[in-house]
Amino acid sequence: MKVQDHFEVIVIGGSYAGLSAAMALGRSLRKTLVIDSGQPCNRQTPHSHNFITLDGVPPAVMADKAKKQVLEYNTVTFKEGLVTAVEKQDDTFKIRLGDRTVIMAQKILFATGVRDIMPSIKGFAECWGISVLHCPYCHGYEVRNVRTGILASGETAFETSKLIQHWTNDLTLLTNGDPELTEIQTHLIHELGINIIKKEISELEHEDGYVKSAIFSDGTTFEPKAIYSRVAFEQHCNAPAELGCEFTDHGHIAVDFLGKTSVDGVYAAGDNTTPMRSVSVAVAAGTKAGAAINLELINDRLK
Repeated sequence: MKVQDHFEVIVIGGSYAGLSAAMALGRSLRKTLVIDSGQPCNRQTPHSHNFITLDGVPPAVMADKAKKQVLEYNTVTFKEGLVTAVEKQDDTFKIRLGDRTVIMAQKILFATGVRDIMPSIKGFAECWGISVLHCPYCHGYEVRNVRTGILASGETAFETSKLIQHWTNDLTLLTNGDPELTEIQTHLIHELGINIIKKEISELEHEDGYVKSAIFSDGTTFEPKAIYSRVAFEQHCNAPAELGCEFTDHGHIAVDFLGKTSVDGVYAAGDNTTPMRSVSVAVAAGTKAGAAINLELINDRLK
């Protein structure tokens, strides 16, 4: 084990929220380290949308440009690695990495995102982020007015059906078994002109992630251009829970408006804190958290 260095702030996670926070901290002259394991949740997505000045840019290109700009600030450094544990000792944090390096920090920001849990449908994971989509605000314009499916059941199916029908009139709800809908919900979905198929899906046939057809267990098919689905998720990093951070009922790290968690000195920003998963939201959250951490460091010194 080797203690490598001591930083004012360590940002765990080097995607949009983490890099945005690091820029705010770099511009605040804070000695900051960004640690990233290189597994962003949108790594399959061809293009990012709904972010002014960068609409349609591939996520990897956007992240690479952001990293280069952040590292122009000489107080910010970047390290590839996987954080395995974070321990709080009085007012200092000890961060352990997979290579047994130990790094110390006064403040921690978790920008670690979430890990999507794919359903056991052949081809689903390969299409995720390409033609199986989580957000109409991020991708709906590109698949507007085309044959579209919604893979969901229950309340999620009902709410998503209401939302997506604004982008296309050729919409089918695929419940993959029991719809778990009330009679009123079923009636309203039909009133919107949305067909419901209850058959179980055995495979999503695709070409390079672009769905060609949903193949049902009875051999019949449905041929959409896109499918919306909300999958389950889990936190990428267990350290916030191990530190005692509170979580919301939906499994996100609970934070205030500026990204502060329930544990002193610990902040969080990005997809690990909110269901609003978009680049613009992550960037804004990172900027706020970076500014809040800088102010907290100033106030700590004045105590």
